[in-house]
Amino acid sequence: MGDTAQDRRNQTYPPQNDIEVFEHVWITMSDGVRLSAKLWLPKDAAEDPVPAVLEFIPYRKRDATAFRDHGNHAWFAARGYACVRPDMRGHGDSEGIMMDEYLPREQQDAIEIIEWISAQDWCSGNVGMMGISWGGIASLQAATRRPPALKAIIPVGASVDRYYDDGGYLVGGYPGQGLGWGGVMFGYCIRPPDPAVVGEQWRDMWMERLEQTPMFAEKWLTHQLRDETWIQGSVCENSDKIKTPVLGISGWNDCWPNTMIRLLQTIDAPCRAVSGAWAHVYPNDGGPGPKMGFLQQAIEWWDHWLKGIDNDAMSRPAFLAFIQDSHRPNPNADDRPGRWVAENVWPSPNIHVRQYGLAAGRLTDHASGNTGTVSICSTLSTGLGTGEYMPISGLAELPHDQRHDDAHSVCFDTEPLDHPTEILGTPYAHFQMSSDCDQGLVAVRLCDVAPDGASTLITFGVLNLKLRDGRKQESKVVPGDAMTVSIRLNDIGWRLASGHRLRLALSTQLWPMAWPVAKQANLTLDLTSCTLDVPVRDASMATEISNPFEEPELAEPPLHQVLRPATGSRTIRRDVSTGEVTYEIEDDRGETHLYSADLDYGATNSQKYSVIDNDPLSARAEYQAGFSFRREGWHVRTESKLTTTCDAEHFYLIGHIAAYEDDKRVFAREWDIKIPRTIY
Repeated sequence: MGDTAQDRRNQTYPPQNDIEVFEHVWITMSDGVRLSAKLWLPKDAAEDPVPAVLEFIPYRKRDATAFRDHGNHAWFAARGYACVRPDMRGHGDSEGIMMDEYLPREQQDAIEIIEWISAQDWCSGNVGMMGISWGGIASLQAATRRPPALKAIIPVGASVDRYYDDGGYLVGGYPGQGLGWGGVMFGYCIRPPDPAVVGEQWRDMWMERLEQTPMFAEKWLTHQLRDETWIQGSVCENSDKIKTPVLGISGWNDCWPNTMIRLLQTIDAPCRAVSGAWAHVYPNDGGPGPKMGFLQQAIEWWDHWLKGIDNDAMSRPAFLAFIQDSHRPNPNADDRPGRWVAENVWPSPNIHVRQYGLAAGRLTDHASGNTGTVSICSTLSTGLGTGEYMPISGLAELPHDQRHDDAHSVCFDTEPLDHPTEILGTPYAHFQMSSDCDQGLVAVRLCDVAPDGASTLITFGVLNLKLRDGRKQESKVVPGDAMTVSIRLNDIGWRLASGHRLRLALSTQLWPMAWPVAKQANLTLDLTSCTLDVPVRDASMATEISNPFEEPELAEPPLHQVLRPATGSRTIRRDVSTGEVTYEIEDDRGETHLYSADLDYGATNSQKYSVIDNDPLSARAEYQAGFSFRREGWHVRTESKLTTTCDAEHFYLIGHIAAYEDDKRVFAREWDIKIPRTIY
């Protein structure tokens, strides 16, 4: 594998300037709505048609994602591919309104765009689809519909279950979950189209967005069980329909690390998966490292499936996994120590389940023979060290030292390990427990504890006890009655060093990752029936692969000038007099002049989470976002805010959006919504 990587490094590709970039073309949908797309084409594509790569997302191709888009798609275009980046309806310069994520109309738009691309004179008729996050999900959704021109996909950092991964089951505060992402999305949807693209109708289109964009969080929070709202668009419901070759890529520090193993287990089509140490980023453009030559891997995949080139695309292992070594807690996106291993099939014969029992303060090698009980009732701010749900920026978003959270949890440790232990796969925790009230939340963390006591988070899982029998139904919690509870933790690749201890930390809170249930439950565990299942990999198997990927590459960024650099901060404050704990996040993403659009684009975002340590009804989350667009003769900006609070019976959403022209407010809209707490 290392030799192959070196051989590929020595290849010569066409120069990057041998392309043409078209900032805007219209693609008309069957219902008459026009979507605006950006194209990167090899200069001779009209005379010598090439395969195409589609990335379909809502995040504004001409400004918000202009750098990332160009870095990837200009690179592909210079190597013989047409690249197409439409904005979804209601976003950027596209017409229409977005009423929710992943609606059937959105999925139909993707199919119609694929058909449009395949019919263009610069396209050979073969189309690939890729994207990170929403774009990865859109790729998988399109594959379930099997349009004839779609020959291969590369979903990156994608989810397959909208409820479990994307919105509902944690209800939590951070963007990427129901409340946080709902607060973000309605701010994204109200940004204006560009008059330089759409002409004089821009203001009417903008006002339509401002007037009709819904409060996304209202719908999501109204559906607290995994009902049809979440089932619609969940790829796992139709994974058997995917016959398109899939190259899945994600990272253990991503919000959706479970997708790679799920794809390997469920896709009945050529499928390969790669899991690195990365967060919610393209792995050639973000951390934690080591980064990978994502574009080189992608073009090998495209060459095989879109051009019919006989290469190594399908001779590589089914699963390439980066095993992170024990390391100090580090919330920043630096390189992680470790190594790559290969599994040719999944489930792998190299992995067996090691079951631990729980005794007072200890993880034991035998699951039977332990006795006694232990109780836990965590302070409300337990979980602040867990890291953010959807880490992107790399600024202190990853887990901190777990010792503070461990101190407010019940912990079970192994003895210091006499040899390294390698974990690869899905851990499960099984408990026999009772609650002293009619509800409860269980958070389980696995930690790597160093000899000096430093505690590094390996993985975690969360469960509302009312969902212990499945997320489509409510199961009553009867005070004092025993419950059998199983919790799936996030998939992980990790190697604990000799002398370190494996820790199972159990708490009743994980704020603000998970919103507190209405009552501060005290949970009691019956240790005779509690176990931890850990997928242990046989590290003696000769499957380590050194240097499996080329160095990361990107096309040179588009011509630009930084007008205000990006800055950010994360601050935790504790008021010892009231017990209130506040976590504040500031992300000023700066302002940049983009010469291709002749536009100054700026963005700011802030989040604030507060809770009083003995009051589950004190939880409060605030999200604010602002966007600005400026060129000579045109200066507009938007602002949005969502505040979420609760009492014992309801959630309260207070929302606000506003629009400004030349600093004069031209539109404002308010929401004041009360939603019953049915599960949470």
